Amino acid sequence: MENLLKVAMAQIAPVWLNKAATIKKIEATVIEAAKNGSELIVFGEALLPGYPFWLALTGGAQWNTNVNKELHAHYVRNAIQIEGGELDGICQLAKKNSIAVYLGIMERPQNRGGHSIYASLVYISQQGEIKSVHRKLQPTYDERLTWAPGDGNGLQVHPLKQFTVGGLNCWENWMPLPRAALYGQGENLHIAVWPGSDHNTKDITRFIARESRSYVVSVSAMMSKDDFPKDTPHVERILEKAPQVLANGGSCIAGPDGEWLVEPIIGKEGLFYHTLDVNRVYEERQNFDPVGHYSRPDVTKLIVNRERQSTVDFEDD
Repeated sequence: MENLLKVAMAQIAPVWLNKAATIKKIEATVIEAAKNGSELIVFGEALLPGYPFWLALTGGAQWNTNVNKELHAHYVRNAIQIEGGELDGICQLAKKNSIAVYLGIMERPQNRGGHSIYASLVYISQQGEIKSVHRKLQPTYDERLTWAPGDGNGLQVHPLKQFTVGGLNCWENWMPLPRAALYGQGENLHIAVWPGSDHNTKDITRFIARESRSYVVSVSAMMSKDDFPKDTPHVERILEKAPQVLANGGSCIAGPDGEWLVEPIIGKEGLFYHTLDVNRVYEERQNFDPVGHYSRPDVTKLIVNRERQSTVDFEDD
């Protein structure tokens, strides 16, 4: 039925900072979700190849140290160059299995020189096509030591059966204007991706659902002390101060009335499923629609710059 959509939340740990091994794990997870009838699968923020946990554990703000420079270089080498085809295998699986994918990656784009990295949320359609790459607008706190700020190009929504899906990375879900940019394009299924932990998802998931009268699917990764590969640069230094659990999950789903459909899932790695009915959106929009009948564009209006930013524009003959 076109009004129903089965969603899979992939609450998994990466093979930390190993993009080849993490891609294999992602591909296996996509196949499993498709076998279970999922039409959309969502992975956490920066899952490919992992979140920069070392910054809080090794004095990440210390200037010009070998530890920080070598870990950053390792991170950059394991970031994804989409232009080089590094997501092609996942795209092919999406097409083969008619499953859409929202995937959090560390992107190393060629159009920004190929050396800086961005926390990007990639949407792959059921036809296996990359339809948007949203670079996180504002890295949070110590993320700014290794991630670059993105742009508005990825503030896009996509048709999926009778739904209109859009997504944001982690704390930019707290930014009201990017949310409004998606609402204004008809979003009724909001995807929020996180590096992990219910302290992020437990409040904002229900808030966005109630504000937008949409479904909100929050998906987080997992990470424990045991998940750090032994061949990671300076792994002993990282483990000295690492807690046993760095990301406990917290993936969850709220309905268009802001109530839980799936409460935050803590400490469990795996795939978690739920089927959404778009009719519930129409029911809840009856009394409130933030960009429709309950808005005043003659008084307040948002302007969005969706140009993909680049340092150099060439005007070749």
